[in-house]
Order: sequence, then C-alpha cells, then structure tokens
Amino acid sequence: MAEEENGQEKTEDATFKRLEKAREEGQVARSRELGTTLLLMTGGFSVLIFGANLSRQIQSVMLTNFDFDRVSAMDPSRMLTHLSISVEALLAVVGIILFLLMLAGALGAIGLGGWIFSAKPIQPKLSRLNPISGLKRMFSLKSLVELFKATAKFLLVAMVATLILYQMKGDLLSIGQQSIRPAIHHASWIIIWSAIGMSAATVLIALVDVPFQVFDNAQKLKMTRQQVKDEFKDSEGKPEVKSRIRQLQRELAQARMMSAIPDADVIITNPEHFSVALKYDPEGLSAPVVVAKGADQIAIKIREVAVAHQVPIMQSPPLTRAVFYSTEIDDVIPAKLYLAVAQVLAYIYQLRQRPSYRPSSGPIRNSELNQQIEIPEELQFDAAGDLVR
Repeated sequence: MAEEENGQEKTEDATFKRLEKAREEGQVARSRELGTTLLLMTGGFSVLIFGANLSRQIQSVMLTNFDFDRVSAMDPSRMLTHLSISVEALLAVVGIILFLLMLAGALGAIGLGGWIFSAKPIQPKLSRLNPISGLKRMFSLKSLVELFKATAKFLLVAMVATLILYQMKGDLLSIGQQSIRPAIHHASWIIIWSAIGMSAATVLIALVDVPFQVFDNAQKLKMTRQQVKDEFKDSEGKPEVKSRIRQLQRELAQARMMSAIPDADVIITNPEHFSVALKYDPEGLSAPVVVAKGADQIAIKIREVAVAHQVPIMQSPPLTRAVFYSTEIDDVIPAKLYLAVAQVLAYIYQLRQRPSYRPSSGPIRNSELNQQIEIPEELQFDAAGDLVR
C-alpha cells in the first residue's frame, strides 16, 4: 500500500529534482550485504592466492626472530633491526591483501548508489534522543524486516556451513592420521575453502538485498500528486508570473516593431483587419523584409504610426494576407511573392517621384494594380488564415 502524507497517497515516482535533492542529502540505495559479500569473497580468495607466500614469510620471520645468539639478545640495536626486517617482509604480502580488502570495501560502498559526500546524515538530531521515537523504530515494520533478514542470513550461512562440513568429513577425519606439517597444510586448505564456500552463500543474500534496497529507496522517495504539481510550479514558475512575463515580452516586441515602422517603404493592408510593413534596401538586402505586422488593434496602431511618419499605406488584401500568414517579423518575404511585392514597391516609388505627390492620411487604392498582382495558390489565404480552395 502506498504511503500517505497529509492525507494523500504517494503514488507518483520521484522526479529528477527530487532524486537530486535526495542524493545531496545522502538518501540513496545502499546494500550492506553487497559490501559484506565483496569483503568476504575478496578476503577468502586473497588468502587462497597469497596464503602460501604469506605462510612462508611468517615462517621466515619467526625463524629470524627466534633463532639468534646471546650477543644479539643483549644488543638493543639488533632488536630494532629484527623488527624492521620482520615488518618489511610481512608488508610485502599483507599489504597486497589489505589493499584488495580496501578496494573491495570501497566498491561495496559505492557499487550501489554511487559516490556521494554529504554531512547531513551525520548531523545531530534531537529527535533521535526521543525515547518514544526510538521505541517506535524498534517495533516498526522495518525492524521486523531487518530481524527476518538477519535470521534468514544466519540460517542460510549455517546451512551452507553444515553442508560443507558434511562434504569434507573425510578430509577432517584424515587429518588425525597425518604428521604435523601435512596436517597443518591440509587443515589450512579446508579452512580456506570452507570460508570461501560460506562467503559464497552471502552472494545469494546480496542478489536478493540489492533489488530490495533499490525498490525500498524508490518507495521512500515517491511523491504525492500535489508535491509533483508544487515542484513543477517552483521549477517553471507560477502561471500568473509566467503570464506577466509573456505580456512584458509582447509589449517589448511590439515597441521594437513600432519603432521600425518609420523606416518602412510601404504599409499594405487588408483593408482593416491586417497591416504589414515592408522595407527594401537595394544595397544591403536581397529581398524586402517584414519589419512589422499585426491584426485588428495592432493593425490600426501600425497605420496610425505610418500616417504620423508619412509612410505610404496601400490596400492590397490578397497580398497582405499572403505575407501576414507566411512570414514572421524580420523575415524576408517568400520568393514566390517577390514579383507581387516588387509591383507594389515600384508603384510607390513612381508615386513618390511625381511632383504632385502629397502624403495621404488614408490608404492608397489602386484596383487596377491589385488585379495585376498574382498570388500563388499555396499562398492564398482568407481572413481566418485558411487556404483558399
């Protein structure tokens, strides 16, 4: 059954942010059984591989330290020499075994959950001194599970040890019939392989414990739906704040757009709903560029700015809709509209060259020119933005 918090069940998997926070706090899946297994197996095989050499080194050290004359026994400096020789001889073999054990311990610690360093788990908490909380932990479901695991581990290792001793009963009985040196060697062999066999039993325990610890940690980190929503709000921002930011962005973009209208060459309209401002620089631009566009209220505002700065306004409904729906601000017009826009710009340039030309407060109407303008079928839109079929 899912855990509950504030009346809500924790049914949602932990988010990436929740996992990162838990990792910073040192709350990751760990398996003590994995570390124990690696240590026992490494120790057993290390003794099996280096045991003979270690035995010879110990024998040599004992002979060196116990076989000396009276003069050496009375010389303090001689004793220090014996000590240094003994330490060097043993470290050559014991150092390798200790290094392997240290490596196995480190791998067991970071093998599940990875390497992390956090001081939070060791920080003092007054709640840990509460005897009532301590009793609850002692008689909790987790404590019962740990007791069951400890009992199961003991029974499994005991069963494996019994099977090993039963299989080796012939070897154990034969030791009594051997001389001292072969008997010691035989007994050492039995002890080492028995230790490895019992250590192998912990492999089964680790194979069960590792998936359980991963599952248990995932269950502890589960979140309620409300927690997921709150985290999303914290990460993405509250809706009202995001809405305000988008509004400010639109206002800034509109202000930049309006400031570009005075430099436009012509404003084409449809005739009330849409307005598009076009600019063409023969020296720097390969084609006309859309410097501003808008619908409804923005379209009216574009025309007002154009009138204030004496920018020609021309009615051309099909062309206006085609440019409006096929481009964004600062985009070059589509190649298929080059000829149509060129006709409009040529007409405006000719109009400006006339001595009688005076900027008008209203749009220029030229039905004959509009009839000459051809719009490709794939760029013919209606007022709603749908292609005209």
